[in-house]
Amino acid sequence: MYICFKKSEKQRIEQEQTTEEKILEAASEVFTEKGFAGTRTRDIAEKAGINLALLNYYFRSKEKLFEQVMKIKVVLLFGKIFPILSNEKTSLEEKIDLASEKYFEILSKNPNLPLFVISEIQKKNSNITKIIPVNKIFENSVIIKQIKEKRPEINPLHYLVNFLAMTIFPFVAKPVFNAFELTNEAEYHQFISERRKLVPIWMKQLLEIKTENL
Repeated sequence: MYICFKKSEKQRIEQEQTTEEKILEAASEVFTEKGFAGTRTRDIAEKAGINLALLNYYFRSKEKLFEQVMKIKVVLLFGKIFPILSNEKTSLEEKIDLASEKYFEILSKNPNLPLFVISEIQKKNSNITKIIPVNKIFENSVIIKQIKEKRPEINPLHYLVNFLAMTIFPFVAKPVFNAFELTNEAEYHQFISERRKLVPIWMKQLLEIKTENL
C-alpha cells in the first residue's frame, strides 16, 4: 500500500508540473502575440487546452501569470549570456564567440523573444530591473574590464550595443523583411545562418579598428 501511495503521489506531482508548464507555454505565446493588455486569461486557458478554473488554480491573476512569463523570458534573453561575459578564464575573443553562438541559438528557437522583452521594458511600470539587475551585472562584468584593457579610449557600452544590434536586430526586423518581401522563409533562415558565422568575425574586427580624436 505504501509503495502504491508513493507512486501515485509522484504521478500527481508530475502531472501538476506538466499542467503548469503547459499554462506557461500557452501564456508565453498569447502574451507575445497580443501583449498584456490584449490578453484574456480565457485565451490562455483555451490555448493550453484546459478550463479557466484550472488556470486560476495555478495562477490567481493575469498579472501573476504575466510576471512569471516575463521572468522566464528575461532570464532566457539575458541570464544565459551573463555567465559567459563574466567568466574570468576566457579571453575577450573567446567570449565573443561563445556569446554570439549562444544568442543565435536562443533566438533561433525564440524569434519573438527580443521584441516581447523590449516592448515590456518600455512600459512605465516595468519591473525588469527587479527581475534581473542588468546595470549591476554589467558593472561587475569581466568583459567590460577586458574591453577597457583592449581599447581604453572607447566606452565599452558602444561595443556591447553593437554586439546586441548585430545579434538581436535581425530577429526583431523579421516583420520588416516579410512586409517588404525582402526574403522568403528559406532565404531568411539562410541569412540568419550566414550571420551566425559573420557576427563574431565582425565583432573581433571592431576591436582592431583604429579610432582618432574621440
